[in-house]
Amino acid sequence: MEIMPETLMVAERHPDESGRADAGALELVGRSPAVARAQELVRQAATLNSGVLITAPSGSAVESVAHELHIRGNRSAAAYVMVACEARDPARLDRLLFGAQAENAPADLESVSSESRVAAAKDGTLFLQNVTELPASAQARIARIARDGEVRIDGAPVATNFRLVASALPGVEAEVDAHRFREDLYRRLSAVRIDVPSLGERAEDIPVLATRILADICADRGVTPRSFTHAALELLGALTWPGNLTELRDAIERVASSSVEEVIQVEQLLPALQLERAPVPFAPSGYLREARLRFEREYIAAVLQHHRWRMADAAHTLGIQRPNRYRKARKLGIPLARLVE
Repeated sequence: MEIMPETLMVAERHPDESGRADAGALELVGRSPAVARAQELVRQAATLNSGVLITAPSGSAVESVAHELHIRGNRSAAAYVMVACEARDPARLDRLLFGAQAENAPADLESVSSESRVAAAKDGTLFLQNVTELPASAQARIARIARDGEVRIDGAPVATNFRLVASALPGVEAEVDAHRFREDLYRRLSAVRIDVPSLGERAEDIPVLATRILADICADRGVTPRSFTHAALELLGALTWPGNLTELRDAIERVASSSVEEVIQVEQLLPALQLERAPVPFAPSGYLREARLRFEREYIAAVLQHHRWRMADAAHTLGIQRPNRYRKARKLGIPLARLVE
């Protein structure tokens, strides 16, 4: 994976009076208990100066949380610098972070050059994405800079005064215990810790997230705003999304590209989804009845999958009365052996 270029941003958006994050922080959109906890942690952490460790499952928009911390804090007018720590070329990553290696530099402080990301982050925020991927030597230098709060930039001692924010996958403690990630750097970062929930922990937020993502896609493309029907949003909310926001956004990108309707219905949404089910064979005769039955089966299968094949829970979501549960499943060819009460 290539190293991401430096990103410099100035605060433009802030949360509303309810504390709900605005358009600047996609991961913080919603009102579920899980995301409310993350919102509160961000709100509290923004007022502090200590390091912050953001843990988030794969596919999360973790950078939006780091940027939200920056724009809410007292460094919002200064630089926001992001560095992705995954790199096939550790030497290039080292040059990106610290710049050219100075010869005969004094050993009292870490030495960096003015074109380095460390120098660019002065007085602002330095965000290290997937920090556990940093090579050991870079970890040691970052830990020392965080400890000293000062570096030599092109030979001159300068106070860094940046806030160090980093992200990692859940279970980062195992990396520390295995000595793959420095304990002293972990301690400095985890003075404040924000655990970003997966979409599976906040299913009730998926409809509002999907609506927001679709609006962003339309704005990026400069096209007329589009929307989902209520049934389409219910279907999106019924799925598990193990790939989190990345997977959700990819699906919405696919349906936005393949459909031109201003209001996206379930019929346009289904082909863009990658549901874990065997397709129902039927001849594409074009009759409405066959199409309706196929859609009904795929929708019910998606809801059952969401509820781990618990028929009672799925029936409640679908509004199916008890006597009709198994009759409906049998009619649509859904395997009865998988269903549980």
